[in-house]
Amino acid sequence: MTPDIRITLLAFGLVGLTASPALIATAASARTATIGRTWPIAETDALAEIDAAAQRQPVDITRRFGPHQRWTALAAASLAPATRSRVRNVVPFHTLDFDIRGNDGRILYPKGFTFNPLSYVSLPQRLVIVAPRDLDWALSQAMPSDFILLTAGKGTDAIAASEKAERPIFLLEERIKERLGLSVAPAIVRQVGQRLEITEVSINHGGSHP
Repeated sequence: MTPDIRITLLAFGLVGLTASPALIATAASARTATIGRTWPIAETDALAEIDAAAQRQPVDITRRFGPHQRWTALAAASLAPATRSRVRNVVPFHTLDFDIRGNDGRILYPKGFTFNPLSYVSLPQRLVIVAPRDLDWALSQAMPSDFILLTAGKGTDAIAASEKAERPIFLLEERIKERLGLSVAPAIVRQVGQRLEITEVSINHGGSHP
């Protein structure tokens, strides 16, 4: 991986949200071939170790950690309700807060270097950000490849929402909120060229959704 790619993956902060399902499926189904001599693997299978560790955990971990709704790791960022519908654009510039050095120790990108990550990587799907009460609206708007992110609010439970919707539902993290310059929800984020187009939608809860 080139230094450019490494920097953008680190800076953009969306890597965990932008892995393409199609790419993952393609990689998983790729055929392999054996060329040359082979030897058995001496190391313990990592998946087997994880499974063994999981088997040692109590069936009901809420006794130790409490209900998952109270876990700080599952806390979502807050956004105000959108009071009007509008479309705006954001260029997610990032400034390095440390030097990036190559294998020979030379500085490739100095601290303070500012760049647009969208010049190097792309966001292949949209992000649909909603409060829990607007989840049904998000499900009606989202395409299968889109990522739905829940903000903080009454009933924020991504685990339960995922099970009910039968599709992954994620939480809006503070770092994503800051990187995208989000202030209200619902909002739909998509990449247009080297910028992000953010469509903010005002929903009338007294009537039908627009």
